Amino acid sequence: MCCEVKLPNIIVNKIKELGVDVESFILDLLIRELKLDPLEEIEVHLELAKKFFSEGIELISKDPIQASEKLYKVVEECVKALVLKYNFKEIIEVVEKRGRWKVDDLFNAISKLRKILGDDVRRWWDSAWNLHVWGFHEAKATKEYVEERIEDIKKFLELTERVIRST
Repeated sequence: MCCEVKLPNIIVNKIKELGVDVESFILDLLIRELKLDPLEEIEVHLELAKKFFSEGIELISKDPIQASEKLYKVVEECVKALVLKYNFKEIIEVVEKRGRWKVDDLFNAISKLRKILGDDVRRWWDSAWNLHVWGFHEAKATKEYVEERIEDIKKFLELTERVIRST
C-alpha cells in the first residue's frame, strides 16, 4: 500500500451510517470507478488479504479486538477474489448493481465455494466470521481467542493464493 488519505469526518460518518466499513466502501468504490478487469481486481483482493493478515498478526498482542477485524478481512478479501476467479456471475452482478458487497453476498459465495473447494472453506469462514462478530463487534476477543483462529485464516489465504495462481 502506498499512501494514506485522511477523510473529512462528515464523509466518514455518512459511510458509517450506511452500516459499512469505511475502508471496504472506499476500496469497492475505487475498484468500480477504475474499471479494473477481473484479473486486476483479483490481484487487488489478494494483496489486501495479505496486508490484512500482516496487520492482524502484528495487532494480536497489542489490540486483539482490532486484530480480530483485520483477520476477518483477510478471509473476506479472499472470498471476493475467489468469486471473481470462479466467475460467480449471479453474485458479481448483484454486487456491481448495488455498488458494494454485503454480508449476504459473502455467505452465498461460501456456500458455492464449499461445493468446489470442500468443507474446510466453510469452517475457515466460520472462524473468520466468529472473529468479526464475537471478537470485533462484541469486543470479546482476547489474545488467546484470536491466536486459536489464526491457522484457519492462514489456510484460507494459502488456498486462495493456490487457486488464483493455478491455470
